[in-house]
Amino acid sequence: MVGLTILGILFVPIAIAIKLDDPGPIFFTQERYGLLGRPFQIRKFRTMVTNAEKLKHLVANEADGFIFKNKNDFRVTRIGRFLRSTSLDELPQFWNVLLGEMSLVGTRPPTADEVIKYNQFHWQRLRVKPGLTGEWQANGRSHIQEFEQVVNLDLQYQHKWHPLYDLWLIVKTIYVILAKVGAF
Repeated sequence: MVGLTILGILFVPIAIAIKLDDPGPIFFTQERYGLLGRPFQIRKFRTMVTNAEKLKHLVANEADGFIFKNKNDFRVTRIGRFLRSTSLDELPQFWNVLLGEMSLVGTRPPTADEVIKYNQFHWQRLRVKPGLTGEWQANGRSHIQEFEQVVNLDLQYQHKWHPLYDLWLIVKTIYVILAKVGAF
């Protein structure tokens, strides 16, 4: 509820900034996969131009494996860079938490183009609900460039899980966001 309150307060200024920077929808919605591979629609504030998916083939993938990253992706808007570096683009995911599709802490929710390539080892990361934050977000964010490292961090989280560890990851994530560590 606290997250939804923050979203409610920041919604109007963020929505106006997105619209002024690049006309189009305020939200980006994408199918992701959660607990045991169940599909759900994730919501984020839009940080890229409206036709970003059609332009993806023009951007080099700087990551190894099944994830896609590019530090200087031309598709990211000016306000989008700010939203990403502050993680404000993630605020609408509190709605996913309220619906029970995600939790506050968990694994990174993969996309369809990632899941289709999974082997049995990779599927283990979907034994828990995806989260707004987790090992990957608190301990690396955009500095992690290898998919296998993301999987290992997700599995490490599952082995370490404890309510106090979740609280620790939330606190660490807040620090990482405020200190602007590892986001682009």
